[in-house]
Amino acid sequence: MPTDTFSPAAAYRGMALIRRFEEQILDLGREGLIAGSIHLCLGQEAIPVGTLAALQPQDRVLSTYRGHGWALACGSNPTALMAEIAQRGAGVNGGRAGSPLLSDPDHGFLGENSIVGAGVPIAAGVALASQFQGTDRVVVTSIGDGAMNQGSTTEGMIFAAARKLPVIFLCENNGWAEMTPTAAVTRGEDLIDRGKGLHIDSRVVDGGDPFAVQEAVASAAAACRRGEGPVLLECKTVRLSGHYNKDVQHYRPKEDSEAARAGDPLALLVHSAVKKGSLSEDEIDAIDEDVYTTIDQIADKVRQMPEPTTDDVTEHVYAPAETSDDAISDAPDEPTKELTYLRAINLALRTEMVSRPEVAIWGEDVGFAGGIFGVTRGLHKEFGDTRIFDTPIAEAAILGAAVGAAMEGMRPVVEIMWADFVFVALDQIINQAANVRYVNRSRLSAPLTIRMQQGVTPGSCAQHSQSIEAILAHIPGIKVGLPATAQDAYSMTRAAIGDPDPTVLIEHRSLYQESGSVTAGGRVEAAAGARTHRTGADVAIITWGAMLGAALTAAENLAVDGIEATVLDLRWLRPLDDDAIARVVSATSGRVLVVHEANVSGGFGAEVSARITERHFGTLRGPVHRIGLDELRMPSAPALQAAVLPGAADIEDAARKLASLTPA
Repeated sequence: MPTDTFSPAAAYRGMALIRRFEEQILDLGREGLIAGSIHLCLGQEAIPVGTLAALQPQDRVLSTYRGHGWALACGSNPTALMAEIAQRGAGVNGGRAGSPLLSDPDHGFLGENSIVGAGVPIAAGVALASQFQGTDRVVVTSIGDGAMNQGSTTEGMIFAAARKLPVIFLCENNGWAEMTPTAAVTRGEDLIDRGKGLHIDSRVVDGGDPFAVQEAVASAAAACRRGEGPVLLECKTVRLSGHYNKDVQHYRPKEDSEAARAGDPLALLVHSAVKKGSLSEDEIDAIDEDVYTTIDQIADKVRQMPEPTTDDVTEHVYAPAETSDDAISDAPDEPTKELTYLRAINLALRTEMVSRPEVAIWGEDVGFAGGIFGVTRGLHKEFGDTRIFDTPIAEAAILGAAVGAAMEGMRPVVEIMWADFVFVALDQIINQAANVRYVNRSRLSAPLTIRMQQGVTPGSCAQHSQSIEAILAHIPGIKVGLPATAQDAYSMTRAAIGDPDPTVLIEHRSLYQESGSVTAGGRVEAAAGARTHRTGADVAIITWGAMLGAALTAAENLAVDGIEATVLDLRWLRPLDDDAIARVVSATSGRVLVVHEANVSGGFGAEVSARITERHFGTLRGPVHRIGLDELRMPSAPALQAAVLPGAADIEDAARKLASLTPA
């Protein structure tokens, strides 16, 4: 809503619409038409209404899970919104989001977030895209007071401050962090002290006054558009209901509830407007009648709506294969040359940065220094700080910003220095990036690439040596690849960047200095597909990552004794190439060995083994055999590592036993 048309009547209408909408949602919940919890914004209506009065059409909004009012203020269709909360097929997300995860990107509402504080790094990424693209777009992300204690909130604010991003962090402080008084877990009167400590412009706002909110947001947005952002606004407000719809608030003192009712923003607005003569009792009655009639009619429609059809429930997890980006697929092959695995990745990154202006790279030390292992060396000098830059040591911000930027059309490539470190920010992959396409039914996607390296090298400790591919490959909505050769390091990096979905590339640092023949240029591969490195009829060795070298060495030794092995490098664990697996199982008459560096229990080899057993049981000569790390943490001493790591000799011994099997 333009600032010059934001009148008391407009403010009251917007707030009354949200109030009646939320009250009707409560009624539908009591009728049993809504499954699960509902988090209402009763008492906080002035904040979204005032905020949207200060924003421009191109601006973006992300909110907490208490975000129905934010969606309405952004202009979402109330019928589609109520239908979504009631999990109906006509809902804005087709029943995929429900109350706590709804979004409406067509109206600039990039969605609620059920993970407290997780939207802050994402909002920073959306703002980064605005800065990168020169759109003059401002981003607002609302959080509750409890979210100010989340690490992801602080990381996102630090990241935004470092890059001077056009983002407004708007804290709706209603005095309650779910069911705990904010004062009981937070020192100090004002939460803006946190922002001041980060040298962010931080202000307290009367969150019960829509005009105070509008003025503060307008000022903050102007500062952001001047390149002075970010800004933190703490809107002091009240909560008129419980944490969720079935919360009886047994923990809440009576005097606190009474104080909240005394601070009801609708009542205060009416009192002030009538006293000033800017809104009459008749105008208020007319607005109320119109709003009540509208919301009641919408509720009646929603009651009659059918549940979602199940026909497409499995769709929109990934983009259709034919939509993978092959816009630069016609580039001619370049002459084959010898490159290290490391330099092959560097070449792939450079190629994509030249070809795709939407590609940007960020992470810890990846810019000026070129990365801890030198993978990005030279790129900062060539492309500058806008295209590749260093970040704070803040993994949640690195990943969350990539999610937000990707949602806005960028192709971020971000690095997590060690795979072991991703666990401090795994939420941004599992709960955020993986959900974007599915919840929005492909209206929105997050085509980002996450690079990390893993595995054991001499001297690495238990916090720098884990193999985590099984954890990531378990998650629908992302793709996971492990390049094992210099050629695949090049080809799979380009495939990941060109893919329309979130993709994780797990490199193995023991391979960085390994050399191989690389043919650059050519068609950008799909982010899928295994590769057969040698064929033989006696035994199948299925592997991926750094164990490919050991598998090939074992196969060569076996061949000396007349045992011919097929070696299949899966390369991509999600999506898994079931057809390639079927071919090698059949070609070797069901003698199968699965090899990986990760721990055996829960390792991805268990998934491969289970699929083979389920689909090819009649072909197997015996049980699928697995080789991996025993049940232990990785020691640092090279001698201890050598004693526990699987190697070529272990593969060779197991393959000989399998090759000797005859049909039962």
